[in-house]
Amino acid sequence: MTADGLRQQRFPAGLALLIAVAAVSWAAILVRLCDAPSLGIAFYRMLFATLAIAPWGLRSTGPVSVRTYGLAVTAGVLLGLHFATWISSLAFTTVASSVVLVSAQPVFTAILGPLLLRESPGGRGWAAVTLALAGTVVLAGGDWRGDPRALLGDALALAGALTASLYLMIGRRVRARIGFARYLTVIYGSAAASLLVMALVGGVSLRGYPALTWLWLILLAAGPNLLGHSLLNWSVRRLRALTVNLAILGEPLLATLYAALLLAEVPTPSFYAGAALIVGGVALAVWDESGRSRPI
Repeated sequence: MTADGLRQQRFPAGLALLIAVAAVSWAAILVRLCDAPSLGIAFYRMLFATLAIAPWGLRSTGPVSVRTYGLAVTAGVLLGLHFATWISSLAFTTVASSVVLVSAQPVFTAILGPLLLRESPGGRGWAAVTLALAGTVVLAGGDWRGDPRALLGDALALAGALTASLYLMIGRRVRARIGFARYLTVIYGSAAASLLVMALVGGVSLRGYPALTWLWLILLAAGPNLLGHSLLNWSVRRLRALTVNLAILGEPLLATLYAALLLAEVPTPSFYAGAALIVGGVALAVWDESGRSRPI
């Protein structure tokens, strides 16, 4: 369904956000299945997504300022850095730790949002952040190993959280000034270009992958990217950036369950306590949003 179709049918932003979270939750599993370097996975994920959305984006009409394009390109570069750091983290730590820490985006959004967006979390917003982050700490604590490789993976995942938060906050500022398909084409294309530069500078091989890996890369672009991230960008125009970031905290719950079923990475007992806190935080954020959001 196109963005115009979503708008005409008054597609609920909350439902779009739920679908987005369900889609992006498969990313960690698909990355783990790929037999390719981290930067190669990130580059082809964004390249395939760009090629898929470009036919609609290039047909988009209407004037767009140079400043808006500049902000969209900046968001794309940040998205590229998000995937570069987060996908790399999966080579050093568990799926549970990686997706939990990269989902700490609300911390950065709550801190930077008042400065960049003039959106204060408010009392219930801060309570939602506290609950959700307490859940992430419980989840990460249950998987804490303390070895240098795991610590490096944790640091990369946190870097991914910061860059993702900045990317979504920029999207919140510029989405009303540029068509949806054109915006996705610009940010996905900018992300792919930045990842290509990183791969070339780093001497990363971009060919010779097993046939099955190409299938996982296509699925990674189609599900987590074209469905997941596209709906996140659609939602962020209609909901506060903090709410979108908090909802993404549902990703570690789903990804950890997928990893247990498909990769035999069984969660520790603390996972369930952490999951309850995260769900409570997300529910509180949605309740707070219901009294703030207006149709756009």
